[in-house]
Amino acid sequence: MLFSICICLMQYAAAFPVNAKKAPESPADIKAIQDALIAAIPKSQAATVNIDLSEGSGSGVIVSADGLVMTAAHVSSGVGKDVNVVMPDGTKLKAKTLGLDSDTDAALLQITEKLPDGKPFPFVEINKTDDTNLGDWVFSLGHSGGFDKDRGAVSRIGRLVGVANTTIQTDGPLIGGDSGGPLFDMAGRLIGIHSRVGENINGNCHVPIKVFIDQWDRMMKSEFIGEGPFAKKPEKGKGFLGIATRLAEGGIEVTKVGKNSPAEKAGIKEGDLLRTLNGEKLDSREKLQSILAELAAEDKLTFEITRDEKEETLNLKLGER
Repeated sequence: MLFSICICLMQYAAAFPVNAKKAPESPADIKAIQDALIAAIPKSQAATVNIDLSEGSGSGVIVSADGLVMTAAHVSSGVGKDVNVVMPDGTKLKAKTLGLDSDTDAALLQITEKLPDGKPFPFVEINKTDDTNLGDWVFSLGHSGGFDKDRGAVSRIGRLVGVANTTIQTDGPLIGGDSGGPLFDMAGRLIGIHSRVGENINGNCHVPIKVFIDQWDRMMKSEFIGEGPFAKKPEKGKGFLGIATRLAEGGIEVTKVGKNSPAEKAGIKEGDLLRTLNGEKLDSREKLQSILAELAAEDKLTFEITRDEKEETLNLKLGER
């Protein structure tokens, strides 16, 4: 195994000697960069997705045939959230955020729907050898400014200008919407995920693959790692439902529903009798409040209700106060 890895690295170095030069020295060097990019782009673009969030969008890249996506923590913004992933052809698929590292800006999410044709997802190779060096030529992809089917993911080329334990920096331009997108070496291997877009668009930071590998098991278990600054851990008791109630026979009666509140959006109406919440019987207003006090924004609620003498089930997510 070690011998085959060494051979692979030797072959890559031999195939792309421009990395060893301070700058391209001839038209042949420029052509070598161009040819490498042309060879790597199709597979890379096929796996670069747009992540559609209710409050905006970002980018990500598929790294397995079953639809595992690597992105930035500030894009996923939480654990267990429902999001949509938009494939390059415009196909929109449901996905769920897994774990994240809020200190380094690394995150995973899983596409939960299959492609319409039932085929495996296109995915890219992860460079697990950590063999990138200052000055290496790299290219980035991302859905700059949001998804555009006719344009596709935008590719930019640059060089590694800074390498640290939890951050790598490049001089290739990035803008809003690229966050969470992939950074590749010239062999088309994934080496990082876009994190911070600098005020100078030619100075941007990325999460190196090493960070993902170090936290892989915890993120796959949907853990929220760290204390920030790239994602905020949900605070218990901060969830917003948006109803007023009174005690009634058999449960709690809704007396008012806030306009544009999570309750209204879920279809709760004045006069509804709330009988249970997340399986617990609602026998007092205090019981409702005690349950909500243990929940945070984005947490899911399931109400069993009675409306017009018919029993129904309503599902919703708490908003944020």
